[in-house]
Amino acid sequence: MTIALHAHPFSSYCQKVLIALYENDTPFALRMLADADSFSELAKLWPLRLMPVVVDDGEVVREATIIVEHLMLRHPGPVRLIPRDPWTALKVRFLDRFFDNYVMAPMQKLVSDALRAADQRDPKGVTDAKARLDVSYEWLDGELKGRVWAAGEEFTLADCAAAPSLFYADWVHPLGDRFGNVRAYRARLLERPSFARAVEEARPYRAFFPLGAPDRD
Repeated sequence: MTIALHAHPFSSYCQKVLIALYENDTPFALRMLADADSFSELAKLWPLRLMPVVVDDGEVVREATIIVEHLMLRHPGPVRLIPRDPWTALKVRFLDRFFDNYVMAPMQKLVSDALRAADQRDPKGVTDAKARLDVSYEWLDGELKGRVWAAGEEFTLADCAAAPSLFYADWVHPLGDRFGNVRAYRARLLERPSFARAVEEARPYRAFFPLGAPDRD
């Protein structure tokens, strides 16, 4: 039975799952979340109405990280996104949480604030989110020194999380010249065929990005 992925290609967390699917050429059918009917279907699977959600042979799997872990168990392929070695796997899982919590989350704070009406905005929250990103960029710049991918030489779950988070974070709070290792890593992620495909599929929706989408990516 083909996997059903309830998602939108412009969503950062959906891209995280798409990268994992593309890495191993895992067959799936996209259930595009684009109208009231599609979100009504999503709500039946997950009342929080948060994407992505996967339905795999009748099993409903929620949350991007858990979906990738599920794929590695149910549909393993040549690219092992969760390393066999438990200590290396623990490092990968930590980096996955780092990108979700300390890059993706403050990035989304900036985006959600830009979507609010002017009288409902949160200047303090925006300042704090930018400060969090600066600290995250600085730590990551040191962590990436001498590495090809987030956890070492192999592409993993951590890179599935890093790709969309750094992609959009650099749009809303640019890396600049200070964090050269992070900038180079982001460029390598954009060259990875799985993420390059996700970026191209999302390109038609860039006009909806509230802070403006740069032409450089």
